[in-house]
Amino acid sequence: MSAHTSTESRADPTQSRSRQLIVRIAALRAWLFLALLLIFFETWSRISYGQTFLFSAYNAQSIAIFAVAPLLLALGSTFVIISGGIDLSVGFIMGLAAVIAAHATNLAGHSLPPFAAMLVGILAGLVVALGPGYVNGFLISKLKVPPFIGTLGMFGVARGVAFLLAGGTTVPVANAWFASLGNGRLFGVPVVVIITVLFVLLMHYLLSQTRFGQHTYAIGANEQAAIRSGINVPRHIRRLYLLSAFCAGLGGVLYAARFTAGAAQAGEPLLLDSIAAVVIGGASLFGGSGTILGTVAGALVIAVIQYGLVFINVEPFWQFVAVGVVIIISVLVDQTQRKLGGDR
Repeated sequence: MSAHTSTESRADPTQSRSRQLIVRIAALRAWLFLALLLIFFETWSRISYGQTFLFSAYNAQSIAIFAVAPLLLALGSTFVIISGGIDLSVGFIMGLAAVIAAHATNLAGHSLPPFAAMLVGILAGLVVALGPGYVNGFLISKLKVPPFIGTLGMFGVARGVAFLLAGGTTVPVANAWFASLGNGRLFGVPVVVIITVLFVLLMHYLLSQTRFGQHTYAIGANEQAAIRSGINVPRHIRRLYLLSAFCAGLGGVLYAARFTAGAAQAGEPLLLDSIAAVVIGGASLFGGSGTILGTVAGALVIAVIQYGLVFINVEPFWQFVAVGVVIIISVLVDQTQRKLGGDR
């Protein structure tokens, strides 16, 4: 009996180390997906075209630009999902901000210099985006409306208002500064990519190094425990949805600048991509886990799939299949990770 117990005690540390290794690998799944995709497309490009895919400056910039809009939406959604919520309204908050920014820039251009008119448009787009965010936070934190239902309702409201303000069409912007913001380059790097990188760093710091980020994790892990520890949960939830709306507003402003036009449907196809980026990046839909860097990796995975399939002349509709498969694998990995973590 003692020999059997001794054998179990020797096996347990090995089993524990194996589980820890699996959990660590699962936590890095987004980066592993990204590495595998890059290896696949690089190999295909070398064999089929005799050229590089990964080390092409044009390809790298194209992928980065592909990733900008869904990543901006995903940054705000990362905070919300970590807290145990969901925000389905960001796509049309982005479209609303794009339309407002376009209108405000054009109107301000009648009486202000182009640069000042651009600043007015940017500010107007960001401020208006905060309105739906505040309503989302109020519905969820005060009226206890489930996040899925509350933000789904705001999805419809923001969509309708954006289309009404746009007159059912796009709103062109005639402002050289605004066009330079969306299409200009600094040291060869697109300005929108530079802005996004700086914003990513800011959001990473906010989530990982501040009390705001700690409270977000605490609420997602156990809301009742967070309340007992003294966190003002309703106020924090309102701030989370304001932050999510602000990220969507920034995405809308940069969309209007890039295409020199505001469109109500600007963020409609990006909503699911943004949530997918968060999930692929390692955030749990149950709340309590996730990182900004993981979300960046998730957004790059989606961008590489979308651009890579076009690059190798595969029908673009396959990108939906590929992204869907990656999402399913990510959720299964997350469930396995949670089970192993619970066993420990």
